[in-house]
Amino acid sequence: MVRMFKTATLLACFTASLAMAQSTVKVVGLVELTGTGTTSGTNFDNGIKLAVKEINAAGGILGRKIDYQAFDTQSNPGVSKGLAQKAADDGAYVVMGPVFSGSILVSMAETRRAEIPNFTGGEAAAITQQGNPYIFRTSFTQASAMPKIANYIRDKVKAKNVDVIYTNNDFGKGGRDLIVKALESRGIKVASDISTEPGQLDFSSPVLKARQSNSDAVFVYTNEEEAARLLRELRKQGYNKPVIGETVLTSQKVIELAGDSANGAVAHVGLTADAPQATVRKFDEAFQREFKSRSDHNGLKGYSGMYIVKAVTEKIGKFDPKAFAAAMHGISLSAKDHPGILLDVSFDANGDLDRESYMTRVVGGKQVVSDILPPVNKK
Repeated sequence: MVRMFKTATLLACFTASLAMAQSTVKVVGLVELTGTGTTSGTNFDNGIKLAVKEINAAGGILGRKIDYQAFDTQSNPGVSKGLAQKAADDGAYVVMGPVFSGSILVSMAETRRAEIPNFTGGEAAAITQQGNPYIFRTSFTQASAMPKIANYIRDKVKAKNVDVIYTNNDFGKGGRDLIVKALESRGIKVASDISTEPGQLDFSSPVLKARQSNSDAVFVYTNEEEAARLLRELRKQGYNKPVIGETVLTSQKVIELAGDSANGAVAHVGLTADAPQATVRKFDEAFQREFKSRSDHNGLKGYSGMYIVKAVTEKIGKFDPKAFAAAMHGISLSAKDHPGILLDVSFDANGDLDRESYMTRVVGGKQVVSDILPPVNKK
């Protein structure tokens, strides 16, 4: 009798677990919650969490609630790879992250092997140049962003010579190569090519090199904490020429860390909480209520990415990773029909996205949108 009771209990538990699994859909976040990518990963993760909360409150996706679990990559590519293997073994429907290019370039081999759609905030051009049909960006590729910046430097700044300061990792070197190419093709000379290290604390030497080069401006391509330290050092050494970057340079975290030293910095930004669109303003208000802080671009990437998962899943009408990935290539989604994606967006055959973007400037300790740039492929 006792044995029969135990068997019945185990059967009931198994049945309950099976029912719960069938009533939810597993989404796994591989995010930088510690290490050099903490700011990026935490914002990305919080954006996902906010989207999941809203989607579940509205009934989920195709009637199933999202079961979201986030795991810390420690900003380490090796850890990221192991966590991607775990996500595959656990039957994830979609994987969100990592954000860092160096990590996603390693971990995406595992999600590809398992045929799991994988969204990333990484900007390195190499991510979508490997023919991986399961990788999709939540941000612009460096290859599409850098020509926009080079045009700004040529047309607005009128610079003839530019210093380039970058981080010596996959992210930084990829951006460095593409901005140099874009500048040189527009007749702009790179006066000084200055490499810095991830997590670098002292930027006195790089700034001194920039000051001594007699260039017309400096282009900065580093992570958040390093960008803030660099801006403070530029101010300390009295650098008074244009300081230009991409996304990170005028982000909320950099402004907070750099203080007044951030004023005047200019950057091309794919997403910003300061954008004038009503969908973005609504997100900004909700994010601040939920986390008592403002989101940087990574928060918007995580949030919009999760809503893209919802929109595409509902479009195909089933939870089928292969069908999802196939549908992503060449898809166009409207913010009017899917407000959570924030802006109209389209994806090409490589998994790269296209949408509006912005030129921003830090004024009085705040990021201000100065121009709205149309999608690259706008007809």
